[in-house]
Amino acid sequence: MTELSYDRTGFVRTADGTRVFWGLRGEGDRAPVVLCDGIGCDGFVWAYLQPYLARHRPVLHWHYRGHGRSGPPHDPGALGIESLAADLWLVCEAAGILRAALLGHSMGVQVALEAWRTRPDATLGLGLLCGSAGRITQTFHGTDVLDQWLPRIVELVERHTGAARALWGRVSPQVAYRIAAAAGEVDGLSIREEDFHHYWEHVSSMDPDVFLRLLRAAGRHSAEDLLPSITVPTLVVAAERDTFTPPELARRMAERIPQAVFRVIERGSHAAPVEQPTLVERWVDEWLEQVEGAETA
Repeated sequence: MTELSYDRTGFVRTADGTRVFWGLRGEGDRAPVVLCDGIGCDGFVWAYLQPYLARHRPVLHWHYRGHGRSGPPHDPGALGIESLAADLWLVCEAAGILRAALLGHSMGVQVALEAWRTRPDATLGLGLLCGSAGRITQTFHGTDVLDQWLPRIVELVERHTGAARALWGRVSPQVAYRIAAAAGEVDGLSIREEDFHHYWEHVSSMDPDVFLRLLRAAGRHSAEDLLPSITVPTLVVAAERDTFTPPELARRMAERIPQAVFRVIERGSHAAPVEQPTLVERWVDEWLEQVEGAETA
């Protein structure tokens, strides 16, 4: 797998001066789609879906602060789901997109929901893949252990920044893949090892402080209050073996969103969009047909 390709790219400056990257691929008058990554990702989960969707419509992808081609956050204290949602609309404006369907994976689900909160008029639909409405550190692997330990980990990293950065990237992609497959964190029978390598290479190149601060912010954020008010076509996809965000969380989220469509990927892990791309493409196509039908109704 290679990095996502784009027809046009650019950068925007956020309110605190952080430089945020965006890339646009595809054209046409069908509903544009904005792709929102999970934490620590720079597009690996969209490796198959982005070029597939871009055959018939504009597809906008962007990098969060401190991720990929975007710059480090100028104000680390402002790093949170709300600031990322604000960045989303900034990159849309820069790319000339006035209204779009928002497609989020993992933490990107929270970003998409928060973007709906701030600009429901600009949101054509919500596609929510392998994620939940929030407080993700309280439900990781079905327990709140991560939530209990995360503040101590963040404090330790802040006190020993140099050592943390040195250790952060020490595990090779090959070793990380074998561990993840053996532990069931990814489906070793479906995912291509090179796809996982791309993800791990990006994570290991990140500033661990940015990763952990954003993880803590995602653990504190919740969009539960929004769910009953969502009026746009919504697709909720869970993966049967997702240990990061257990599928029951997605099911409960879908039940609270009026007329949401809920799907489960059998044998899928948290990386299901790159494990079973054809299935995800079909469901996303059906959702976008709904989105475009609602627009013309």
